[in-house]
Amino acid sequence: MSKPHIVILGAGPAGLGAASKLSRTSAAQVTVLEQQFTVGGNAGSFELEGVHVDYGSHRLHPACDAEVFQDIQAFLGADLLERPRHGRIRLHSRWIHFPLKPIDLALRLPPRFATGVLADGLSKLVPKNSIPLEETFASVMEKGLGRTICQDFYFPYAKKLWGLEPSELSPTQARRRVSNSSLMKMVRKVLSAVPGLKPKGSGIFYYPKRGFGQICEAYYHSALEHGAQVHLGARVTAVQQQPEGGYIIEHQSASSPSGAAPLELKADQVWSTIPITALAQLMRPKPPAELVEAARQIDYRSMILVYLVLAQSQFSQYDAHYFPELGTSITRLSEPKNYSNRQNPEDTTVLCAELPCAPDSAEWSLDDEQLGQVVLQDLEQAGIPVRAPVRRVFVRRLRFAYPVYRKGYEAYFNPLDEWAEGLQGLLSFGRQGLFAHDNTHHALYMAYSAVKCLDADGGFNKQRWQEYRKIFETHVVED
Repeated sequence: MSKPHIVILGAGPAGLGAASKLSRTSAAQVTVLEQQFTVGGNAGSFELEGVHVDYGSHRLHPACDAEVFQDIQAFLGADLLERPRHGRIRLHSRWIHFPLKPIDLALRLPPRFATGVLADGLSKLVPKNSIPLEETFASVMEKGLGRTICQDFYFPYAKKLWGLEPSELSPTQARRRVSNSSLMKMVRKVLSAVPGLKPKGSGIFYYPKRGFGQICEAYYHSALEHGAQVHLGARVTAVQQQPEGGYIIEHQSASSPSGAAPLELKADQVWSTIPITALAQLMRPKPPAELVEAARQIDYRSMILVYLVLAQSQFSQYDAHYFPELGTSITRLSEPKNYSNRQNPEDTTVLCAELPCAPDSAEWSLDDEQLGQVVLQDLEQAGIPVRAPVRRVFVRRLRFAYPVYRKGYEAYFNPLDEWAEGLQGLLSFGRQGLFAHDNTHHALYMAYSAVKCLDADGGFNKQRWQEYRKIFETHVVED
């Protein structure tokens, strides 16, 4: 029996992970369509003034699935570095080490904050006959961590990240996005930094020598080497389901002349990693009107990445700074050279500031220089001013950065998800396809799981896929 032709939409971690695995196992003939001219999506990298930079702060976490990690190690070899976690969080105008360390907490934690956390912890020992309230991100977080940590750290940070009040967010946001969702979990995490109590993998991360995007580039080259075709600059305009089975994917190539008819690609199966909202718009025949409307109600948070090229070797010793306080616009600042421990170029470093926003916000329309000033003012206010000359300000805008789990979003996402699941020969997966705020290693695990659902006869085992999806629901984002 001939192998099925699977067309994968999107060359991010999920798409490339699936393409590589399918090709290496000779399970299918694979074609990948990617509208950008580079691979990796939000997990990609590029070079800026001689420095490899990412689209925000990215790490490969020790929680990575063993099979996925083994492949990444094989692909990158000595280029995959083990690095110590070394960041800081701004809290009540003080900097606290992140991940949290006992000695740092003892010496630097603001007294009012420490007293509040202690009181919250003691109050949990006293039984309460409280009236059950509607669950939201706010109620779940406060129940687990107490009022002080939530009000002083998580709630303002959440408001900046997702642009909503914590009470407007679904409890799913707390369960999927916050790993330390109880005081006991947080205490165990802090104690894991104590010598003798430190579990394997604690306090470290893995990072490629030439930027985080080197992982996706390795999967890209693996897919090509094993026979997959990857078309960059290919913009999909329609996905047509055929009455006799299979699909025709219409797409425009970057080399096509203006006004040219779209190219057509026949597929037995379509595996989509693009936002499920975009997939719904591309499908022919179109989904029912109520699903089109549901897609409009599903929201993704956008992100502006502001890169400051500085005329100095190093800005600070820290890989990342976190800014939960509402007085600053940015949420995180990373210094890529500190992730890879590269010293070159000796006279240049780059800072990457993350500014979450909506695409219709005032920030989205600011030019590069204006955004650079926003970042410089934030850093000045936070007590870590830039003193070196700024050689250049460079900006990248990510329209689909994070899914927003607004309270009640399930009423819109679930019918859309069920519709996609019901289409024969179509799979929607990955961060964007499953509307999941996951890490790269989670997206790669999804890709490997999808390949394991392909039966020997080329059919896709949906029952097995549903079992994997139950596992996906247990994934919690690692920061």
